[in-house]
Amino acid sequence: MDNQLFAKVQFIQRQAASLLLYQSVLESEVGNAFLDLLQAIRYTDADARGCLQAYGNYFRSLAASHHNWEEYLITQIIRDDNPFSRLAQQLEFADLPLCLVSATRHDLQALQSLYECSSAYLSEWVQAVAHLPVSPVVWYQEMKEMGGINELPLITKLQQSENWADAVEELAAYYWQFGSGLFAIYKALRWQGGRFIGIHYADPVKLSELVGYELQRDALLKNTEFLLSGQVALHVLLYGSRGSGKSSLVKALLNEYGDRNLRLLEVGKSDLKDLPEIVDHLRGVPQKFIIFVDDLSFEEDDDAFKALKVVLEGNLTARPQNAVVYATSNRRHLIREFFGDRPAPRDNDEVHAWDTMQEKLSFSDRFGLTLTFEPADQKTYLTIIRHLAAQAGINMSQEDLEYQALQWATRHNGRSGRTARQFVDFFSSELALFDAKNQEVST
Repeated sequence: MDNQLFAKVQFIQRQAASLLLYQSVLESEVGNAFLDLLQAIRYTDADARGCLQAYGNYFRSLAASHHNWEEYLITQIIRDDNPFSRLAQQLEFADLPLCLVSATRHDLQALQSLYECSSAYLSEWVQAVAHLPVSPVVWYQEMKEMGGINELPLITKLQQSENWADAVEELAAYYWQFGSGLFAIYKALRWQGGRFIGIHYADPVKLSELVGYELQRDALLKNTEFLLSGQVALHVLLYGSRGSGKSSLVKALLNEYGDRNLRLLEVGKSDLKDLPEIVDHLRGVPQKFIIFVDDLSFEEDDDAFKALKVVLEGNLTARPQNAVVYATSNRRHLIREFFGDRPAPRDNDEVHAWDTMQEKLSFSDRFGLTLTFEPADQKTYLTIIRHLAAQAGINMSQEDLEYQALQWATRHNGRSGRTARQFVDFFSSELALFDAKNQEVST
């Protein structure tokens, strides 16, 4: 390796090693492959096999990410979760510690050097140190619209800036408005194993697909609007018959309001004991959160019951205004009660047994808003069928459609929104397959 190339590679490595806050930008498959390639170029072995393998890993990691190196780096910076990005969500730029701002300026300058170390340069360096007749194939695709709509102005600012350090205030403003880390990347998340996990493919159900429970839908939409506008929103219990669309209604809120900084956080019953910790994580970030608990019920002396009670009723810690609990259940009384629990003259175990029973029965009252989903009657069921069939483009007489839908409900799970969806999906697939076979025969 000639001295000039050695100096270039060494400079880039020092810039990467000097990061004070944004180290995690490079702690990924792509970032590690980039650093490994620099090291392999700098210390090329006799036959350059290690260098060529390192370039192959770098190429593959970029191809798997569907990003160019420049695209990858700039989106990682914007979404990075670090002390600066976290504090910028809570304080105005003028109130941020100067040392934190200075460290961010330093990191942005260092990262700009890495940004300018393109895949084309790396390919040429590999060719030089491996003494190849031609340079290796460069991973490249047309620059696409990077990131989400909220990220585009900042991405453009960095792409066009001669000195990234000058963009530190715009970066802080972005964090203040849109947050960082997983909450900036994913609209749907779950809490699992003591940490947040992003959901890549959230349920695409839309409000336009849900009919038959308009009063309940409108009440839930109004409460969600309260949450998004920064007003006091109520915790909500959606209870009623199975298959009535309770869970689908909550999931559809994400597709309705996701672009307004709404996030849907799924918490399983086994993880409800972590609810106070989860709420503390959500406090102070710009997003609004629906903590979604599906199919809720408790056994006696359940720790999850106590944790949820703390979140619903509050304790000495103030409730965050950006998070509410939306829970679904098939039970009006969420804690299982047995006849043996009822107070009786022979009950010598507890002096105030009636108070204990009332605490169990009144737990659902701790939700500020309770929405009831009654079983679908035939009229409601057929309304849902006609609506879904129209959306699916099923072209047949209303009489035949309703007859087959009622037959389906009789043979399967009874009348409900879920049954209606299953019928329409099955019938649509059946018609599509029939049309495809007829087309094959005709040709």
